[in-house]
Amino acid sequence: MLLGERMKEHKFATRAVHAGQHPDPLTGSVTVPIYETSTFVFKSAEQGAARFAGTEEGYIYTRLGNPTIKALERSVADLESGEDARACSSGMAAITTAVLSLVKAGDHVVSTDCIYGGTVKLFLGILSQFGVEFTMVDTSNVANTKSAIRANTKLIYLETPTNPTLKLTDIKATVEVARKHDALTLLDNTFMTPYFQRPLEMGVDLVIHSLTKYLSGHSDVVGGIIVGSKTLLKKMDPTLKNVGATLGPFEAWLTLRGIKTLPLRMERQNENALKIAKFLEQHPKIGKVHYPGLKSHPQHELAKKQMTGSGGVICFEVQGGLEAGRRLMNSVKLCTLAVSLGAIETLIEHPASMTHAIIPKEERLRAGITDNLVRLSVGIEDADDIIQDIEQALEKA
Repeated sequence: MLLGERMKEHKFATRAVHAGQHPDPLTGSVTVPIYETSTFVFKSAEQGAARFAGTEEGYIYTRLGNPTIKALERSVADLESGEDARACSSGMAAITTAVLSLVKAGDHVVSTDCIYGGTVKLFLGILSQFGVEFTMVDTSNVANTKSAIRANTKLIYLETPTNPTLKLTDIKATVEVARKHDALTLLDNTFMTPYFQRPLEMGVDLVIHSLTKYLSGHSDVVGGIIVGSKTLLKKMDPTLKNVGATLGPFEAWLTLRGIKTLPLRMERQNENALKIAKFLEQHPKIGKVHYPGLKSHPQHELAKKQMTGSGGVICFEVQGGLEAGRRLMNSVKLCTLAVSLGAIETLIEHPASMTHAIIPKEERLRAGITDNLVRLSVGIEDADDIIQDIEQALEKA
């Protein structure tokens, strides 16, 4: 089986099935085994010492490395066009590990203002207590990013499309700003996955994913990953290994299984989402639909420039305010009322009172997260069935 650099010759769908993996040399197992072990045996005391010293490659303890986890890291690194990756116990663990490894007290970070609520809490409620400064701006306008740069700015953190308003940031333009000021760029690529958007190829330094979402794709894994150059990822190791935010082998194996069908799922979810977005755009009870695949999206041209698809997340504003939105969500039958996204089933939720409730209302509104905004993560069901379910629920909204 072709591995490593040789996989670059193949197209994405082929690499999704094979990259980073090979039949088990001991048993011939086609799938990567689940190395569900805490520790690994040394052949001698000298070998153990050499591995701890870093003069010999090999496994020591699963918190420090594991063959199943390494296969996942190689797979995602290949798909994202990165040199290597580090798998983490959750998407938030990946963000925390990356940021803690890149900044220290007295450093400044510029961040997209409309991002996942847990990330906002991490930045403004936790890391700020340790002397790291954050400025949250609407990075969809690169002028805002330029204006926020300070002499001590070390990192620009991006989420594009944003969660949940689906605003886009011009990735290449922002990278130019960062390089001019000797700052690194870190981008959350969860919504698009490497199938639809590859930020490293546009100059971004590091990419993170919540493996919980599209990469695993089945609502049965919690995990995260950081992808980039070997040099930067080595900076992550002390934090990742000593904080203990490593992913488990079973979760790594489940994610590898999910990645094999990533191209198929993304194509179906993208197709479904566009059809549903067009339906919502014409419905009299919907005020506004946020979806980059629609021609009405103000950044539709940018979407076509830096993405090859628009993904499976739609946000829309329901006429009648919060109560109408609640009635809609309480009336769906096929769609599942639950947070998270990127899974094979369609999920519906209310950002202002759920995923982004941790953010003060004034800040939510400033970021465009209104009380009547509903987020729909479109699954792989038949689009007409999803539309029928939303239509009957809107009749009660």
